[in-house]
Amino acid sequence: MSKPNFLIIMVDQLNGTLFPDGPADWLHVPNLRALAAESARFERCYTASPLCAPGRASFMSGQLPSTSGVYDNAAEFASDLPTFAHHLRRAGYQTCLSGKMHFVGPDQMHGFEERLTTDIYPADFGWTPDYRKPGERIDWWYHNMSSVTDAGVAETSNQMEYDDEVAFHAKAKLYDYARGQDDRPWCMAVSFTHPHDPYVARRKYWDLYEDCAHLDPQVPAFDYDQHDPHSQRIFDANDWRNYTLSDEMVRRARRAYFANISYLDDKIGEIHYVAA
Repeated sequence: MSKPNFLIIMVDQLNGTLFPDGPADWLHVPNLRALAAESARFERCYTASPLCAPGRASFMSGQLPSTSGVYDNAAEFASDLPTFAHHLRRAGYQTCLSGKMHFVGPDQMHGFEERLTTDIYPADFGWTPDYRKPGERIDWWYHNMSSVTDAGVAETSNQMEYDDEVAFHAKAKLYDYARGQDDRPWCMAVSFTHPHDPYVARRKYWDLYEDCAHLDPQVPAFDYDQHDPHSQRIFDANDWRNYTLSDEMVRRARRAYFANISYLDDKIGEIHYVAA
């Protein structure tokens, strides 16, 4: 019996409440809807961490951050920790990564035989917080509320250029696999950074949500004092006190977020078409 090939598609900061059992009916995502209709869906599947590097290290290794030691976005993912890519290579697979995995440290492969793109986030320790100063903000950490205040339309951004490249190289590699020059089975991970902020979207996707009835949050914002200490820390890290948000800014941010889900849907459809 031949070994199956594996195509793994990852996205970043996709809100699970929009996918209760497949995509919400008002999202413009025909490719994801078709994929969900023929798939097993897991309603109670959670990431081991809401942060990029720890969540991906757990996905790769099957270990919790408390075991892997990857507990924040500047913690090194040790190269001696086996990943599924290592195990698949040992089983005779060719393994490939196109896109983001936010590996911190000198090992940027972690079992992948080939990497088609750079990462979009730094591999060094520049985002290491000083845990002796829990209230201090890392000024060069790019997250702040400008993602909301500046939300809107743009035809290109660093994030869009990156995901365009991820999809381009992934499709080209799938065609290489189809040529059959290597008879080993394959596993390719395709990892996008959208719909992660900043909340800017191309006009064709922005226009899909012109009359969207879901631009206002169902649950109003809590006062800062009503949040738990961890959530307050996240608010402080995002420098919220130096920004004034209007309801219209929130609506524009949500609209761009939804638009970028539709942008991803197009990318996933392109890849799925080639893989099929």
